Order: sequence, then C-alpha cells, then structure tokens
Amino acid sequence: LAKYPEIKALMVPDPHLKWIVSGMVFVQLLACYLVKDLSWKWVFFWAYAFGGCINHSMTLAIHDISHNVAFGNKQAKWNRWFAVFANLPIGIPYSASFKKYHIDHHRYLGGDILDVDVPTDFEGWFFCTPLRKLLWLFLQPLFYSLRPLYVNPKAITQMEIFNALVQFSVDLIIYYLWGLKPIIYLIAGTLLCMGLHPISGHFIAEHYMFLKGYETYSYYGPLNWLTFNVGYHMEHHDFPSIPGCKLPMVKKIAAEYYDNLPHHRSWIRVLWAFVFDDTIGPYSRVKRLCKMAKEG
Repeated sequence: LAKYPEIKALMVPDPHLKWIVSGMVFVQLLACYLVKDLSWKWVFFWAYAFGGCINHSMTLAIHDISHNVAFGNKQAKWNRWFAVFANLPIGIPYSASFKKYHIDHHRYLGGDILDVDVPTDFEGWFFCTPLRKLLWLFLQPLFYSLRPLYVNPKAITQMEIFNALVQFSVDLIIYYLWGLKPIIYLIAGTLLCMGLHPISGHFIAEHYMFLKGYETYSYYGPLNWLTFNVGYHMEHHDFPSIPGCKLPMVKKIAAEYYDNLPHHRSWIRVLWAFVFDDTIGPYSRVKRLCKMAKEG
C-alpha cells in the first residue's frame, strides 16, 4: 500500500454481486421446478453437472459476502441477511456458521485449533494413500462442516438460528410445491460438487504446501470465472476487503509482488497431484501455535 496507494481505491463494495447472486438463486429455483418429474438418475446427473456447480459457486459468493463486499462494511447486517438469501439453493444452512469461523482463518492462518481449515491429526494419519486421499476428497464436505464442531466449538449465534429457520422453511415450501426430488437435487449438488469435483480443487490449491516455504497459492486459470476469483488467493489474503472482481487489478498493479510467486494453473492437476503424489496429503499444511489458542 505504501508503494501503490491506488490499491485502496479497490476496497469498495462490488455493485454487481447482489444481482449476480440473485440471478443464481432464481436459476436454481427454476431448476427445482424442472427436475421435479425427472427420474432419479437424471436428478443426480444434473445435480453434479449443473446445480452443484452453481451451489459451489454460491458458497464462494457467500465467502465474498462474509467480507462485507456486497453492501460495504457500514451495512454489515445487510451482508449477513443477504448471505442467508444466497444460502437458499445450497439446501442446508451454511452462511452464518461460515462467517463465524472464516474470520479466524484470516486472523490466525494455520493456527492450531483456531483455523479449522487445517485437517486434524487423524485426517493426516489415516488419509495417506491414493485411495484414502480420494475418499477424503469425496468426503470433504463432511469434514469441512463437522471439523469446526470437534476442533473449536463455538456457541450458536442468533444469526445461525435465523439462517437455519429461513433455510428449512424454504426447503419445506419447495417440498410442498414440487416434492422431494428438488430438495435432493439441491443438497446432492452441494455435497457432490464440494467433494470430488474440479471446482473443489481450490480447497487444496489455496493452502496446501506444494513447495516448502509457501503456504498460500493463487490460481490463475479459467475456473475463476465461475468462482468469484477465489483463485486469486494470495491477493485475497493480502487485501480481504477487496471484492473478488477487483483482485486481478491488485495483481496487475503490484505485479512485482505476485508474478514470481509459485501458483497453480489447473485445479484438476492440483487434485491429481494431491491423490498420487506421496509427498502431499492432509498433513501438507502449515500449523502454528497461537498464543490465544494456548491460553484457551
């Protein structure tokens, strides 16, 4: 910032985010209507090939919204409520809990107990062969959602209760209108596409140490178009208040700081390396002791 103060001008809300997210929500509601009479095999096919891609993209929109980039820091509550709206196609309440823990991920990156993105010792010990690592990728949504409750449980907030009430109410309305298949379409899409799926490469690409000494990596491939530029992860951790749509500008302005850092070009290649490279696995994360965790 001292060298490039113009980066501060990028720390503004994304004026398009609320409209893009709203369009994605309504596309998924339309899809719920369209799948209600399909056979089960086609429900799961479209959940993986289409709906799950939107839902995974929506979790990354919620990630951006958790940084208040939809309406700005002065409208924090608007961002929280809008995240609950963005949560609707995902099928299960997610946004409020994500916000609660994601703050710690930025504040205590890799911090033992505090950063619940870091796999547990059991995960690192057990999922150490190609077949087991493949299973771990498939079960990633399960570990991602349950690990915080085991590693660093926190009191349930009012926003989490609101998130759950709204989500389950809408699920019931969809079930009443169109039956069970649309609900399965939404939830199955979320679980399948946050597991073994090309977009899920970002979970591994972001902070798994492919090169010793580097714990955060950016990805500059085409899937950034579907994921609100979450691939620009080094830039995001440097400037979390800048919306994803403007992170490429950070890289362009301060190119000398980013161009020579190791980065990824393919999330599929990342997943392949994770499964078949014996030097990479759930243990391939930097874990550091934080004073706050030791005091707790």
